[in-house]
Amino acid sequence: MVFGKKGGDIPSKGGSVFGSTTFEWEDQFKQGNIMWKVPRLIRLNDNVVVREDETAVFFRDGKAIWYIDKPGRYALTDLNAPIVGGLVKALTGIQQQAYVYYLQRRIIDGKFGSKEPYAFRDKDFDIVMLRLFGDMRYRISDPSIFINQFVGTFNAETSADVESRIRDQVVLLIYNILGKMKDQGVSVLDLPSNLLNIEEAVLASSKAAFDQYGIEINKISGLNISLPEAVQKAIDTRSSMKVVGANYLQFQAGQAMVDAAKNPGGTAGAGVGLGMGLGAGAGMAYPMASNITQGMSQQPPQQERKVKKCPKCQTEVDENAKFCPSCGYNFESDQLMKCPSCGKDIPKTSKFCPECGKPIVTKCLKCGTEIPAGAKFCPNCGEKVV
Repeated sequence: MVFGKKGGDIPSKGGSVFGSTTFEWEDQFKQGNIMWKVPRLIRLNDNVVVREDETAVFFRDGKAIWYIDKPGRYALTDLNAPIVGGLVKALTGIQQQAYVYYLQRRIIDGKFGSKEPYAFRDKDFDIVMLRLFGDMRYRISDPSIFINQFVGTFNAETSADVESRIRDQVVLLIYNILGKMKDQGVSVLDLPSNLLNIEEAVLASSKAAFDQYGIEINKISGLNISLPEAVQKAIDTRSSMKVVGANYLQFQAGQAMVDAAKNPGGTAGAGVGLGMGLGAGAGMAYPMASNITQGMSQQPPQQERKVKKCPKCQTEVDENAKFCPSCGYNFESDQLMKCPSCGKDIPKTSKFCPECGKPIVTKCLKCGTEIPAGAKFCPNCGEKVV
C-alpha cells in the first residue's frame, strides 16, 4: 500500500471518493498547533489532503514510514507495495496499525514558564527562589527526527504533549545559563540588567539542545525573572537610598516623615499645619531637611532608635531589619566565624575563605584532628564540635 496522488478539487474532512474517507487538517484547529493526529487508523483507499504549510507522515510500528511535503490529495493504493509489506491484508480482514500525523511547517509562537522555582545561591542574599517566564518562537527543522523522537520515543499523541516538552527544555536551558552566570560571580541583583544577555545565550545554545528533537528555536523574548517579595523590597530600598544619597537611618527617617505627613492626625501633619498658621514651619523645616541631606549621624534623633551593626560592612541598620541595605547581608542566617588562615569574618557555611581562598578546617579540641566545615562530630574520635 502506498500513497498515490490524485487530481481534482480538495474535498473537506470526512468526504469520500468511491467509499474512501478523505482527511485534512482544518484551519480552525491548526492555529498555534504544531501537530495533529488523524483520529483513526488509516484504511485502504483513504485520502489525505496536504497543503503547502504542512507535512503528512505515514507512521507504523513506532517509526515514520513515508513523508508527504508537496501539496495535493493522496490516496492509499496498491496492496503489493513494499512500503507496508505483508501487514495490510484487506482480503483476510486484518486491519493495519498505521496512522497519519500532520506537522506544521510554519513558525509557531508559544510561551514558557517554570513549574517549580529555581534555587539561586547568591553571595549576598543566600538562596533565592527564582521563577521565570517568557515567549519563544520555534519550528520543525527536521520532520523525520521530530516524528520519530516525539511520537516514537516520547509517545506524544497531541500537540499539547509536544509543546509541553519543548517548554520544559527551554526552561532547563535557561536554568543552565543561570548556573553558569552564578559560577562567574553574577549576583541576583545583576539579573534584571542581564535579561537580554540571557536570551541571547539561550538562543546561541539552543541548536545543540534541540537538534536532537528536530526543532529549531528562532527567538527567545520577553524573559522575566521574578524575585521573592522580601528580596525585591530590599533591592528597591537600596536603589531608593542610592538615588537620594542617604544611608539607611536617614532614609527610614525620611520615609517616617512622609508617612506621618499623609496622616492628618499624625505628629508630622500637626507640625506642618501649625507652621503654616504661625509662620514657624519654615524655620523648623530647614534644619530638619538639612539634617537628612547632610547626615543625621551628626545630630542624634530625638527618640532613641534601636539599631545593630551589619557584621559584613559595619553599617548601622534597624534592629528588626532582615537584610542590610548597604551590602544585602541576610541577618536571618547570622552565622559568621573567623577564617583560621587569615582571620577574616566569613560565613560558617564557607568551604573556602572568600578572602584568602584557603579551605576552611577546624581542629578537634580532644584529639587535634582537622574537622571539615559543617561537620558536627570529629571524624576521628567522635567528639561533638562546639
